Amino acid sequence: MTYHRIGHLLLTPADPEAPARVRRLHQLGLGDQAVPAFDTFADRLAEMTGAPYSMVNFIDENRQFFAGLHTPTGTHSGTDLGAVAATSRIGRFLARDHGYCPHVVARRKALVLEDVCDYPRFAGNPVVDEIGIRSYMGAPVIDRRTDLLLGTVCVVDTEPRRWGRAGLETIKAMAGELAELIRRREDGGI
Repeated sequence: MTYHRIGHLLLTPADPEAPARVRRLHQLGLGDQAVPAFDTFADRLAEMTGAPYSMVNFIDENRQFFAGLHTPTGTHSGTDLGAVAATSRIGRFLARDHGYCPHVVARRKALVLEDVCDYPRFAGNPVVDEIGIRSYMGAPVIDRRTDLLLGTVCVVDTEPRRWGRAGLETIKAMAGELAELIRRREDGGI
């Protein structure tokens, strides 16, 4: 895995698949607008994991877009997660160098951080100080037709969480379920 560097700091992982992913997301009509079925999916993901926040996240070269979003208050407004955090509202957009989903994309496998502060690489991420994120769990969503990684499903909490094996299995299963939902959507089934 390679990273973009500024001085000695490691930022977000390099993402050579981003242009192909963006083209595929556009073909699917995804990546730049909220999808009510994905909000419902995020609600279910939050319920299954007990997380206060959950997202269906599509990532391009510059930003992340939450096509599905669950928050404790049900608010889905705003444009930038950092900017709206001060008002306790979570928005649909997040800079690509914020959060942990870009690492899931680069790894092409799930990532579980029970307490992000336990990991020097992740503790310095802007979402820790700006939003108060303390734990994260995410899994990649792989396009069944092209094998491209389209994005992630993830959950976060402002408190450290023991997600455990059951949490990991749940997030991975939900990522597979979302990939199937996207396939059916492409086929006109939903």
